[in-house]
Amino acid sequence: MRKALSPAEVASSLSLLDGWRLVGEGAGQQIEKTFSFQDYYETIAFVNAIAFIAHRRDHHPDLSVHYNRCVVRFSTHDVKGLSDNDFQCAAEVDALLA
Repeated sequence: MRKALSPAEVASSLSLLDGWRLVGEGAGQQIEKTFSFQDYYETIAFVNAIAFIAHRRDHHPDLSVHYNRCVVRFSTHDVKGLSDNDFQCAAEVDALLA
């Protein structure tokens, strides 16, 4: 069963990710990162890759899709905060562009 991370666990997990930031407070807390691309085609290819990860892990981020960028936000609604799964998924999204 997933559990919400403590503030110290969130800070520690966030320090392991590059470019992700903490937004919101309490139950509305999320981690967020903006990814930039050359054009809409690259942006949508990235979104489709995220969809594959999300489906496989059964953990779906909030996405804000724009012409040449995508904002990705993770949180775990059933624990009303952040879980290990959010940080693991964020690392997988980062790996798409490594």
